Amino acid sequence: MSRILMKKFEEGYFGEFGGSYAPEVLTEALVELDRVYKKLKDNRKFKKEVDYYFKNYVNRPSLLMFAENLTRHWKGARIWLKREDLNHTGAHKINNTIGQALLARHMGKQRIIAETGAGQHGLATATVGAMFGFETVVYMGDVDLKRQELNAVKMKMMGATVRGVSSGEATLKEATSEAMRDWALNVKNTHYIVGSAIGPHPFPTIVRDFQSIIGIESRKQFKKMNGKLPDGVVACVGGGSNSIGMFYGFLKDKKVKLYGVEAGGIDSKPGNHSATITMGEPGFLHGTKTLIIQDENGQIVPAHSVSAGLDYPGVGPEHAHLARSGRVQYHSVNDEQALDSFLEVCKVEGIIPALETAHAFHFAKQLAKDLGKKKDILICLSGRGDKDAAEVYRLLGKI
Repeated sequence: MSRILMKKFEEGYFGEFGGSYAPEVLTEALVELDRVYKKLKDNRKFKKEVDYYFKNYVNRPSLLMFAENLTRHWKGARIWLKREDLNHTGAHKINNTIGQALLARHMGKQRIIAETGAGQHGLATATVGAMFGFETVVYMGDVDLKRQELNAVKMKMMGATVRGVSSGEATLKEATSEAMRDWALNVKNTHYIVGSAIGPHPFPTIVRDFQSIIGIESRKQFKKMNGKLPDGVVACVGGGSNSIGMFYGFLKDKKVKLYGVEAGGIDSKPGNHSATITMGEPGFLHGTKTLIIQDENGQIVPAHSVSAGLDYPGVGPEHAHLARSGRVQYHSVNDEQALDSFLEVCKVEGIIPALETAHAFHFAKQLAKDLGKKKDILICLSGRGDKDAAEVYRLLGKI
């Protein structure tokens, strides 16, 4: 990496994590993106443009809901849900794709690409591609294409080209690698809409900033409704976009405890989980320094989760920093526990949550008992579980 690029991106670190370790062919594109974003992020006209689409297209502000049934059923702290599942396309991903699509338009790009695991980011990218008239290509691992077929079909209906990836584990990591290769070959006319708080600077910052609307809204809504802030905030963590967006609104509120929930998979053996922060070590993946699931030789170990959206062997560098600093506590929930909570939320609250969010619900259930009835827990319901219904049925048989 050139000394000039390192100087340009010296602010792209969160403690020891972050930075830009991308191929030289992407240097110009990353510098351009960094320059354009810095110019636009505080620009009144651009912010008004983003706010317009958040309100009139995404359906923001999203609902903050008191989960009366779960509160009564769990017999502990009061449970509140930030309903990102009610956004257009059914998840938090649209917040980021709207923002980055507007950036792409300002940069004069004609084509957008994306990676996707559970398909929600791919669908959100296909959606903004259709709306703003971009040629759109989405990369998705063949394994995820099978378990998230509905979202793949929706992307195609939006006019996007969906390219399956068969290499390696054929999941999110490989899809991300293929998207980065595409971008390297087509930087002049293409913007890569990275879907999570990962990748080389400035992506982790850009994704966090567009997703921070979740935490900013939640803080205002909760305080208005309760005259105080929640005692605990819980969100699932894969790459970490919904969680960093939620946490960002509360980072300065030291009395508010923040909890990130990773995918514990089958067990703690390498290759059987996606608990990157809990079991990972510092390393480099997809252009950034972060915590990674790796073997003793530094080779990346395949990740596993029942949830396609958490199936990633790394994590956003800001999460790695928040874990090291102790500001956020990170825990893991295994596949079986997530499936149990998926069905419990369906039957108790009448909400079908994404399998990703089901991990957060399982952790929150025990936290509610530990904190007791006079406390409040806020959960980021990152997306709805329509996409997971067929896979859950396949795994569990008759429900």
